[in-house]
Amino acid sequence: MKARAFSYFRAATIDQALDAHARAGDDARYIAGGQSLVPALSLRLQAPRLLIDITHISELRGVRREGSYLRIGALTRHSEMLSEPLIAEFAPLLHAAAPFVAHPAIRNRGTFGGSVALADPASEFPAMTLALDAEIEMVGPAGRRRVKADDFFIDLFETALQPGELITAIHVPLFKADQRFAFDELARRRGDYALVGCGMLATFTGKRIDDIRISFFSVGDTPTRAKHAEAALIGKGLDADRIAAAQAALEGDLAPPENDEVPPAMRMHLARVLLGRLLGRLGESK
Repeated sequence: MKARAFSYFRAATIDQALDAHARAGDDARYIAGGQSLVPALSLRLQAPRLLIDITHISELRGVRREGSYLRIGALTRHSEMLSEPLIAEFAPLLHAAAPFVAHPAIRNRGTFGGSVALADPASEFPAMTLALDAEIEMVGPAGRRRVKADDFFIDLFETALQPGELITAIHVPLFKADQRFAFDELARRRGDYALVGCGMLATFTGKRIDDIRISFFSVGDTPTRAKHAEAALIGKGLDADRIAAAQAALEGDLAPPENDEVPPAMRMHLARVLLGRLLGRLGESK
């Protein structure tokens, strides 16, 4: 199929993009990498009257330290998650997840902000913003604001973004010396959407976990924090009994939807296996 006819506007500044969206209203969409929007246009799942190209807005680019956070511009490409030294040093969980995102052609075009804005529950980066306790910076008609990742993902493809708003950056707390991370996913083939994926970030004192954030994807309508599993681990060491307790606690965290290809019971089993595998890595990493 082909997309319906639409107008195109290339914005040079955020103000130009917001003004164009305000004039078009609900008939406008922002486009950057376009790795999700372009297929949706071709299938006529979306049919906006105006596409606003934001790829030339310099304010949306760049990675830099700002106080205790790493500010990652919304237009940062997936491939830059692999090549940017600041991300590898201060947000290594994103660096670890990046090779699992689709294939090189998509990583070379897709953007970090676009992935977070779409909030695909099977995508790696939205879930990792949860694990990292990141903050999403947005700008819109009412001004600029920041929202915790915990409050950003609301329902299937629904986020805290208001009409006309666009993501400008994601702020990630700087990785610290007493922290450890782990990431992995299970998929039929590398580059396919994961059957189950998980990333975690933990703060240790010796062998004891002081704090941990565990985030799953491909297990529900949104990226999902495993808060019951986290609670089973805080203040404890990572012995076999504690890992088993965290795996059992997943029953209170995850509710995989019905699916003809992957039954919920199978997805839950894979989630428990993956959690045990990653916690084992955390225990061995130092």
